[in-house]
Amino acid sequence: MIALPRADVRVLASRRVASAALLVAMVVALLLAVPSLGDIFDRADDIRPGWVVAALLLELLSCLAFVAVFRLFFGSVAPAVARRVAWTEMASGALLPGGGVTGLAAGGWLVGLAGKPSGWVVRRSSALFFLTSGVNVAALAAGGALLATGISGGPHDVLRAGVPIAVGLGAIAVALGVGRFVPARSRRRWVSELAAGIREAERAAARPSWRVAAGIGYLGFDIAVLWASLRGLGYAPAIGALVVAYLAGYLATWMPIPGGLAVLDGGLAGALALYGMPPATAAAAVLVYHAIACGCRRWAA
Repeated sequence: MIALPRADVRVLASRRVASAALLVAMVVALLLAVPSLGDIFDRADDIRPGWVVAALLLELLSCLAFVAVFRLFFGSVAPAVARRVAWTEMASGALLPGGGVTGLAAGGWLVGLAGKPSGWVVRRSSALFFLTSGVNVAALAAGGALLATGISGGPHDVLRAGVPIAVGLGAIAVALGVGRFVPARSRRRWVSELAAGIREAERAAARPSWRVAAGIGYLGFDIAVLWASLRGLGYAPAIGALVVAYLAGYLATWMPIPGGLAVLDGGLAGALALYGMPPATAAAAVLVYHAIACGCRRWAA
């Protein structure tokens, strides 16, 4: 087992505490706003079937987009194996504690079993993680900008619009700094491979291709599933608010709960309510969204 420096442990612990505090605030906001769970299930029963079909198709497109971007970095793996690993990685991220990071670890382990050297697996997994995470934080900043300018509607106060911009741009700056300033050779080989992965993600982003665009589709189509769920319940969300609430709500996946059960639902629904959406409708839409996301990924894997 790799021992992290004490300073790194403190940083990781503080991030976990901050994430947990934000999640608790979202869930408390939801519980205060929603009168009863009965209202949520009543609202979910009202969803229009056509929008459910649309949500299922959008989730399938999101999954296919991930397979495409996965093969961008694991192209030397046999196509059939790479596709299977990509689907398994998505299912692991949806069903196991830790969310996408756990899925990434599961995918890397499976690629290692296919005969690839560990350093190569760490580098390519890092590149995949930082490209998709870069899309996430860029979308967070863009959603905050839409709110701040009032283009998309939704709340545009400093806290709910300004913080996402600062967090998104700050995360991008940190990742770029790590990629540039960590030496190519380090006493800890995994650190060098991690930094090399960041540089690979930068090079991929600098040479746009349809597989790089798939990284945007992976996030965009998944957000669209939640949008379709809300529309099926008769609510049209402001795009900026939906994007920011979706990304903030997904902080719940860092909590050690398999499948994000209740925690992910509470985090997403609380974030949607925090950004001005009707609480009962938001919670019902999240239940539909989560069922579709987990069902599609588990079935395909």
